[in-house]
Amino acid sequence: MSKQDGMNYAPKGKVNRVVDEGEFTFGVAALDHGHINGMTNGLIEAGATLKWVYDPDPEKVKEYREQFPQAKVAESIDQILEDPKVKLVAAAAIPNERSALGNRVMKAGKDYFSDKTAFTTMEQLEETKKVVKETGQKYWVYFSERLHVEGAIFAGQLIEDGVIGDVIQITGFGPHRLNKESRPDWFFNKEQYGGILCDIGSHQIEQFLTFTGNKDAKILHSKVGNYANPDKPELEDYGDATLVGENGATFIFKVDWFTPDGLSTWGDGRMFITGTKGTIEVRKYVDVAKEESGDHVYLVNEEGEKHYHVSGEVGFPFFGEMIKDCIDRTENAMTQEHIFKAQELCILAQEKAIRVKN
Repeated sequence: MSKQDGMNYAPKGKVNRVVDEGEFTFGVAALDHGHINGMTNGLIEAGATLKWVYDPDPEKVKEYREQFPQAKVAESIDQILEDPKVKLVAAAAIPNERSALGNRVMKAGKDYFSDKTAFTTMEQLEETKKVVKETGQKYWVYFSERLHVEGAIFAGQLIEDGVIGDVIQITGFGPHRLNKESRPDWFFNKEQYGGILCDIGSHQIEQFLTFTGNKDAKILHSKVGNYANPDKPELEDYGDATLVGENGATFIFKVDWFTPDGLSTWGDGRMFITGTKGTIEVRKYVDVAKEESGDHVYLVNEEGEKHYHVSGEVGFPFFGEMIKDCIDRTENAMTQEHIFKAQELCILAQEKAIRVKN
């Protein structure tokens, strides 16, 4: 697991199997983003059986199988889609190709698990909504900055337990390290990656909806810019947005590609949560200048001040819940409505964004 490179950051957690070997089989396709490794880890730790991998680039397949040698190499995506044992296909395609791949997977009778962002245009989102309705299949999205961060999961549990009252405001920070030289060409093509608010902003908006209990929100303001990468004119290296939810809770977040080289990890992701009875701060990946470990949660309420270090303590329950939802056709891990709304709002934030720096 590389802490320096966010593109290939693949958390590993406790094995917490919800199914027996062979009970829930999945295949993997489209290895364009390193998040596929974290997605695979989460599924396997929850008991899923990895059977297939496919990508047109044999070098990507070779690298993937170095971590997951149990995956058989498929000759084509069709070989995976035609296998009746496969229940779900996980994929990390180029962002603007994720929706079309998911539609194809669902039309073949499989559920689909996409890296974020799963859509780069509203047209893609609307088409996929139709396919979900027609097929009855599930379209999952890997919002890793909540689902694969124990500090964020624990913060959600504290909120659910009411320890800070009703959440009224969240401020989110999602800096990433650029690693420009190692990025693929599509990363700098806006049509392909969708824009910074659509891409890494999707993590932020999904968390806001979850932690405030909102099913919808309005984009009040958003802006983007390219401050330091004139050689990559379509790259947005900075973005921020302000939202308000249906219940009045507000959200301010910023995302950027300016992680300093001296930081021990790929980004100092943080979240500040204000409730009517207290506050929570999550330091996701590092506690700067104190500890290189992540998953630090700071709680202040009427009972006092508390610091929790929850790395290795909470686990990643989403993956097991997702598998059970696929088997039982339930919506306990995350509703389809929630997934689509988070994606809709990040697209809207991107579309409305003022470009403040070229």
